[in-house]
Amino acid sequence: MAGSMRLALAAALFGAALAAAAAAAAAPLPQALYVRGGFNGWSTADALTETADGIYEARIALRPGYHGFKLGSADWRTEWIAAGEGEIAPGADTALQTRAGGEIHLFVRAAGNYLFRLDARQSGQPLLRVEALGPVATAPAVDPHGGRADVVALRWPRADGQHDVARFSAADADAPLRDYTISTSTTLRDPGPQLVRVRESAAAPTVRSGSLAFDALFTLATTEMRLDAVDAIRDGNYNAGAAIDCACFETGEQWHYVWTRDLSYAADLGLALLEPQRVRRSLDFKLSPWRAGVGKPAAAAGSADGLQIIQDTGTGGSWPVSTDRVAWAFGAARVLDLLAPGERAAFAARALTALVNTLDNDRLAAFDAADGLYMGEASFLDWREQSYSAWIVDDLASLASAKALSTNLAHYQGLTLAARLAREQGQRDVAAKYASWAAQLKGAIDRRFWLPEAGLYASLTGPHFDGAPLHKFDWLGQSLAIITGVADAQKTRSILARYPHGPHGAPVIFPQQPGQPIYHNRAIWPFVTAYGLRAAAIGENVAVADAAYASLMRGAALNLSNMENLEWLSGQPLLLDEANPALSGPVINSRRQLWSVGGYLGMVVESVFGVSTGARGLTVRPFITSRLRRDSFGATDRIELRRLRLRGKTITVTIELPKASAADGFYAVASRHLNGRPVGATIAWDALPRSSRIVLRLGRLQPGQQAMRRVGGDPMSASSTLFAPPEPVLTLDAPGRLRIGAVADQAVRFHLYRDGALVARALEAGSHAVGTDSGCYAAEAVFPASGNRSHHSRPVCTGAAVDIAAAPTTPLRNWGAPGAQLAIDGIDVATAGHYQLQLRYYNGANQINLGISGGVKRLTVKDAAGATVARGVVTMPHARAGADGTPPQYSTPLAAQLAAGRYRVQVDDFYNMSYLEANHSFSGAGGVAGPSNRIDLFGLRLLKVNAP
Repeated sequence: MAGSMRLALAAALFGAALAAAAAAAAAPLPQALYVRGGFNGWSTADALTETADGIYEARIALRPGYHGFKLGSADWRTEWIAAGEGEIAPGADTALQTRAGGEIHLFVRAAGNYLFRLDARQSGQPLLRVEALGPVATAPAVDPHGGRADVVALRWPRADGQHDVARFSAADADAPLRDYTISTSTTLRDPGPQLVRVRESAAAPTVRSGSLAFDALFTLATTEMRLDAVDAIRDGNYNAGAAIDCACFETGEQWHYVWTRDLSYAADLGLALLEPQRVRRSLDFKLSPWRAGVGKPAAAAGSADGLQIIQDTGTGGSWPVSTDRVAWAFGAARVLDLLAPGERAAFAARALTALVNTLDNDRLAAFDAADGLYMGEASFLDWREQSYSAWIVDDLASLASAKALSTNLAHYQGLTLAARLAREQGQRDVAAKYASWAAQLKGAIDRRFWLPEAGLYASLTGPHFDGAPLHKFDWLGQSLAIITGVADAQKTRSILARYPHGPHGAPVIFPQQPGQPIYHNRAIWPFVTAYGLRAAAIGENVAVADAAYASLMRGAALNLSNMENLEWLSGQPLLLDEANPALSGPVINSRRQLWSVGGYLGMVVESVFGVSTGARGLTVRPFITSRLRRDSFGATDRIELRRLRLRGKTITVTIELPKASAADGFYAVASRHLNGRPVGATIAWDALPRSSRIVLRLGRLQPGQQAMRRVGGDPMSASSTLFAPPEPVLTLDAPGRLRIGAVADQAVRFHLYRDGALVARALEAGSHAVGTDSGCYAAEAVFPASGNRSHHSRPVCTGAAVDIAAAPTTPLRNWGAPGAQLAIDGIDVATAGHYQLQLRYYNGANQINLGISGGVKRLTVKDAAGATVARGVVTMPHARAGADGTPPQYSTPLAAQLAAGRYRVQVDDFYNMSYLEANHSFSGAGGVAGPSNRIDLFGLRLLKVNAP
């Protein structure tokens, strides 16, 4: 298109002769294109620059890996992808298609510099070639620690019998502010020198622990915190990729935007302790009112301005498929404790308004009164194939209606904070409402998610028509259950003892998903490990705490950064799978990932030195294990945290250590003194002088809890001990009979569920008799030896279903502008009973993993007399088009108890994230062109089911 426009303009200006010359010349790119992939955070860091007429090049240093990328413009409105299967081979020309689509993949076996060469001389027929230019120098030319007197090394064993080594030195170990050099024997994820130099700053706290390595790693974390502190942020999906002014925290070296959950967990873990004002500004950036010119939708709850927490672009078009925006409350609660009174009062009022608007609308769009839980995707585990069933990507309404432990705990945190702030601000009725909701949710989490036979909380439930808690587990959810107080003391002990730990720490999910690359699957995430450490301290589990300390320090030391994630069995930042390149990973892995930085800071300040904050004051309760004392602080009898600045006070925390012990346990605090005076564990803010020295003396070794489940294996082998089987396929074989089909030839048995309850165990594949009533069935596969279970199959319902067209003659295309209404009349129900109503739709506004334009509408069911018998919000996520072009999806359901008779269903507007001002510059649907809450509407289905 751009090439033909250029020729037309040339003809108009210069005549036919010049037009002919232009036709023979190379066509220019329609706009600037960039090589954008996981290796650069999908950013615009690597521009294609014209080097000859119609030839464009970019030189990029690539690490080994199975790299996904595209050629894309800054605003993603232009994408060029590979034709065919999407895989390219170095040195070969690959034809490109000038349209949006799947990623191009390149398998790189050795780190090096690569030339990406785009030949655009033939208009409409671009070719891409990737060529290796040579290796990247990684080893330093000279010993970076040469000539230094103070050099120490830390060693970690590998499965092959060798060791990974990190070395540390200081130019002057006696200097008030040290310069450190850290080097590693590990091949880094990103090509470059295997060393880093960091310097202590008078503006940040420092540590003196008798361990040069421990002190240097804390300085590395404070340095990376400063690197993540920026004056402007950017993302290709916003503001056409241009910078957005924001004195806040970006998410990491490869992630230059502020994301709600990343920021909030980072703030809670440790970031707010050191930078509360910047955290507050960042949290405020994640709040938004209604969009200018849109106003408050009629069916929405809350204040007229609509100020609420933003759910970032994501699965199915974002909220309410994903509903963990309430994780914002973790960061807000922490920073509120650290702001000066005047600043705190202003932010507290704004936070309460945003929480009320968020919580009340989540109650309308995502709350299931049948079990008292909130629907929506698991928090942070938002790469669907990594942690959900394989079939669910083609039915995202089922993902939206499933419940997740972590997300419900985030709602609990939001309700608890809202109740607290409302009490402070004299809104007693508001406080009572949210306190009541929080108490009810706490009970519902315990009832629905706790699996006594596993001794753990389930991560997920099945979707609508199933609803059973799945035997899937995640470390963030387990840890948050302990930290929020939802788990009692007995459950806390069970969780810490029974969640599996590998040789380098706890994986974020267990068991692992078969046939999926390493990212959330088969991975350690340091921020989740940091939450596990906090939970271990609460439960006084020494073994779990020691595993977390070791995991966090090893990960930072060997990778010279607080990485986004690591493969869980090898501890590597990248594990290549030569036999199955697509399973290599972690697929994406950024240095100085914000929540990893926050987690490391929190490990030192909160866990080792014991400093935590509350509304009333400062609590100092360290959790120092005997192993930490021996391994990290063996050369000293005291450790010290200097220049910690909290609420205008400068604090030094000194911990006097007892003699090291070979026994396992943790040390109790024998005494605490503030500027020489005895104090308790909590010190009121107004009791802290401007300059405070807190001295703790540790006393007797306490045994604590020692139980921890340890697992291991070959990271290249999909062992039934570590992995789950693929989920089965369940079909209706004949009336009253279901067929269970395995998707792989493995030694498995099958459990069968009916309406969310287990009805049969250890079945073999094949046909099985069931009832002929309105039951909904799902099956799971089980490895008999390990007991590891698959996700559930897609549910099969045997009840009668009636489909009603949305309009007499044709589907309603692109229907659902803000304020639009639709009535579906003449719905006859012959048999009284419990029904689930679903809209049949197609939503192609964006890809299934992107966007802010999921369809969100409200259904109202009225009987013949005009009385409302059911009302609720239904969700219509982005969907893949069916192979034959037919709409493949049904919305989330609305439950209704219907008597025999005639009914009318009204469909009217609710809202999605495109209605918020913060998304006005989003490049896709719902952004710069205005809100998008449209779908192709085909009809309505009534499905008869058993009462819940």
